[in-house]
Amino acid sequence: MKNLTILGVSGSVGESTLKVLRQFPNHFRLTAISVHNNWKKAEEIIQEFQPSFVCFSNPTPEIRAFGATIGHTKILYGSEGLDEISSLPEVDIVVTAIVGAIGVAPTIAAIRAGKDIAIANKETLVTFGPLINDLLSKSKSRMVPVDSEHNALFQLIDRTPKENIRSLILTASGGSFRDLPIEKLPYVSVKEALNHPTWSMGPKITVDSAGLINKGLEVIEAHFLFGFSYDNIEVVIHPESIIHGLVENIDGAVIAYASQPDMIFPIAHSLFYPNPVPDLLIERKPYSWKSLNFRNPDPDRYPGLAIAYKAGRLGGTAPAIFNASNEVACELFLQEKIPFIAIPTIIQNALDSIPIEHPKDLDGYLDADLSARNFVRNHMIEGVLPC
Repeated sequence: MKNLTILGVSGSVGESTLKVLRQFPNHFRLTAISVHNNWKKAEEIIQEFQPSFVCFSNPTPEIRAFGATIGHTKILYGSEGLDEISSLPEVDIVVTAIVGAIGVAPTIAAIRAGKDIAIANKETLVTFGPLINDLLSKSKSRMVPVDSEHNALFQLIDRTPKENIRSLILTASGGSFRDLPIEKLPYVSVKEALNHPTWSMGPKITVDSAGLINKGLEVIEAHFLFGFSYDNIEVVIHPESIIHGLVENIDGAVIAYASQPDMIFPIAHSLFYPNPVPDLLIERKPYSWKSLNFRNPDPDRYPGLAIAYKAGRLGGTAPAIFNASNEVACELFLQEKIPFIAIPTIIQNALDSIPIEHPKDLDGYLDADLSARNFVRNHMIEGVLPC
């Protein structure tokens, strides 16, 4: 039996991970979890799974007043608590389902502690890719991606000699506005952006999906995960979300990974790897798919995708600037302070205004991350953000 820490257990990936644990109770034990400040959700999970540790990454005074333990569960707080539950001696696998740059430090703690990592936190590799790969090369940690697209590619690459591969192809649903006339994009609401046609996800990633920013982040992540150049990583719109990744071989043949759009598939694979998942997850025969459609992303509808490729090719701290400025811009949109179409413009302004560095340590990337956040927030205060 393997012991798990789940960072960000109350999010969509965390919830799906709990589904897998319920299906395979004899294979995994939930040792530790983190939530942002959702006390009710933490209490429900404590009652069901009885983890030894719970960390509130952003606790309110009311949460701190509850004391140091609940039954046999020890309560931890903040970044120190996240680092602790990610490096516990008894833990075998850390699921990094926490959203945002806050997930990077505990992932590094897990790598340094030699834990296997089921990674769903895009920011870890997008922002700190060179540093993370260097740490992995010196650690016994094994990193398996949880995102459905990266996990699909991971499984395909695992079965295909790398020298036979011409390109990797990430599929994208196209998001909430994939069929909306482009001239209406300046007027879309937050509610409309959060109405994803295929997946049930958190607000931030759903907004990212609507502008294909999430796919841009995934392109950068795929570069660091698999070592392919940006010229050999492609994106295709696939509305049905049945095909999650494709590998094009040098002879032109394409191999696809398909499953129903449910996160239990990549999560179960990442937890059992390198062993196969031992039981049926969901049975859905190919004839139930009806049709599979593909189209190229429209650059006018999704300008953020091209900006992501640009940031990736610039290298150094450019991906960190891309990610951080997007996080703040997305937050501003969700607060209804900027229009949806302002998000890629804000990211481009940050990349144009902040010097690109090539740091050798964590602090250099953190400085770039902070500079990008401050750049967007300061311009918001000054009232010069694009409208």
